[in-house]
Amino acid sequence: MKKTRNQDLTSGNITVSLLRFAFPMILGNLLQQLYNIVDTLIVGRFLGKEALAAVGSSYSLMTFLTSILLGLCMGSGVAFSIYFGRKEWGRMKSCIFLSFVMIAAASALISVTVFAGMDGILRLLQVPSDIYGPMREYLWVIFWGITATFLYNYFASLLRAVGNSVVPLLFLGISALLNIGLDLWFIIGLSRGVRGAAEATVLSQYVSGIGILAYTILRFPQFRLKRENIRWQPEILKEIVQLSFLTCLQQSVMNFGILMIQGLVNRFGAVVMAAFSVAVKIDTFAYMPVQDFGNAFSTFVAQNYGAGKKERIQEGLRSAARAALVFGVGVSVLVFLFARPLMLIFVKPQEIDVIRVGMSYLRIEGSFYCLIGFLFLWYGYYRAVKRPGMSVFLTVVSLGTRVLLAYALSGIPWVGVIGIWASVPIGWFLADAAGYMYYLYIKSGHLAKFSI
Repeated sequence: MKKTRNQDLTSGNITVSLLRFAFPMILGNLLQQLYNIVDTLIVGRFLGKEALAAVGSSYSLMTFLTSILLGLCMGSGVAFSIYFGRKEWGRMKSCIFLSFVMIAAASALISVTVFAGMDGILRLLQVPSDIYGPMREYLWVIFWGITATFLYNYFASLLRAVGNSVVPLLFLGISALLNIGLDLWFIIGLSRGVRGAAEATVLSQYVSGIGILAYTILRFPQFRLKRENIRWQPEILKEIVQLSFLTCLQQSVMNFGILMIQGLVNRFGAVVMAAFSVAVKIDTFAYMPVQDFGNAFSTFVAQNYGAGKKERIQEGLRSAARAALVFGVGVSVLVFLFARPLMLIFVKPQEIDVIRVGMSYLRIEGSFYCLIGFLFLWYGYYRAVKRPGMSVFLTVVSLGTRVLLAYALSGIPWVGVIGIWASVPIGWFLADAAGYMYYLYIKSGHLAKFSI
């Protein structure tokens, strides 16, 4: 194989290797969040709270849909990492071909479905009449970016699986800067409203998606397929489907739960919708680093799982948990103290009610980021050791608790929306406890077949 900047995570200092590999992923995903955050900021400042509510509510729906593709790409990435750890280059190339065809087909199916059922989806989300028009206009354009999302995440997963987290970062950086410039031009310069915000995002996504595809083909000859790789191989496809389907299910369940919460929030009107849309952006931005650290940890575990290095995996879990704890506590303190200034980045000072509601969300949920940090580690761990079903179970525990409590508590008059916010950390805690207890169970030898 031609030497590249790929990083072999099966040797060297664990903490240093993890952080060095995770840092470009963290920075890259923070840049990716700028797509929607810049939309929110500019829309909130220049188009008003109705447009802000429309764009913000669209984010939850789009995240749910793209989570299907993201889950498929992440599951395939685990398979790539395992083959990389085993140094099985031929099977890896076959895996690349089969997974690309499968996920491309899923991307096309999602695109057709959302365009055909858009109005039904909006009615299901109980979108208020004053928000319906701009939200539909925004989504009609945004949905054209689904293919771009597939291209970027597929090739980013492929490169990260073999230890290259720098190239995906570079393409996201270019795309994020382009998105900011186009947002300002389309919304302020051309007065294209929410449609302009969506157009800027979609164009930027295609730059990153097509760009990383072309770069991978041109600069990484070891990924170029030969005739013998382009064929039906049931045993490899079965492994891809098992990993990808359950990872996709985990991502979809997680974001479907969030979508249900969005529907509940919509019942409280434009003020709460606007506050929630802003607070969620801040919230996602705040814990995004631990989410990406969990994904980096998953690659670390998968490579070492393929190489058969069980002791290194256990030490890596301890190291990753310490890092997640330190980061989570630090960010929680910052978000709690600066909740109001953070809301003012997106909302005009005179929107007092929006700021107040958003601050309550940030101070309740944001106090427990270490819990979600641990949860992302469990997701990554079980996905990498070929137990993605456990990741699905933990997601059901976390989101199921959140949805049930949110609907129950918000119906109590003196609790209201506070009940929605409080349900989140409770779900995180229960899922963390379940993940840890299962880890102790398998480590104790009760599952002889699986003793990592």
